[in-house]
Amino acid sequence: MLKRTVFFVSDQTGITAETLGHSLMTQFDGIEFKQITVPFISTVDKAREAVRKIDLVAKQEGVRPVIFSTLVQEEVRDVVRQSDAFFLDFFDPFLIPLEQELKTQSSHAMSRSHRMADTHAYATRIDATNFALANDDGSVVRDYERADVVLVGVSRSGKTPTCLYLAMQYGIFAANYPLTEDDLESRRIPAPLEPYARKLFGLTIRPDRLQQIRNERRPDSRYASASQVTFEVRAAESLFERHGLPVIDTTECSIEEISSRILDRMGIERRLRP
Repeated sequence: MLKRTVFFVSDQTGITAETLGHSLMTQFDGIEFKQITVPFISTVDKAREAVRKIDLVAKQEGVRPVIFSTLVQEEVRDVVRQSDAFFLDFFDPFLIPLEQELKTQSSHAMSRSHRMADTHAYATRIDATNFALANDDGSVVRDYERADVVLVGVSRSGKTPTCLYLAMQYGIFAANYPLTEDDLESRRIPAPLEPYARKLFGLTIRPDRLQQIRNERRPDSRYASASQVTFEVRAAESLFERHGLPVIDTTECSIEEISSRILDRMGIERRLRP
């Protein structure tokens, strides 16, 4: 398999470069990417040190690395651009056209994309995250009235990470409720969920993938057996269809895609923007 090293270079955390870079890399099958994040490159000296690191990799591997950059300062960006690498910048192609369209010079200031500029938004994100943690796996249902959405599905279908992503990225109050064997056999919405039927959203997953996930957690158990996971998935899907719940198959979806589809299908407005 072809291998390439990728550097995410940023004057701050590198989150934006990683997110955009990952989106592009997923379009290339058959290539194994070694990913290295180089954050907080905020001075020319730090840029030169980063270049030494990048050039060393190029020399060792005999092929130039790929750089995904979100560097804002021109002098810092120019130093990194001189490295022995294929340089892709996410800001430069857009800032100049935007300046022309808006007839305003951009500030070229660092730390804008992830700064805590809005304390209300930050408080909302924390509140939503605490809500997701407190309402995880059906442990508490008395606060479901505050929920924007309640995810339902069998164990290990992706409910918890999706709730946390919705909370942290969008400030959405998301709870989740696991369907037990009794729930599935009854073919009815669990009684604690009935008052919130309009907020329910089902997650399903392919049985073979669910068995793989469960077997990593509890190997050679009934919980991870092929017959058990097949029964649970099929029964859950039947329950969703019987009660007309919206549903998404999480088998090959990223958390980002799952979350976006849930918000779209439920018509939930994002309180925050990433």
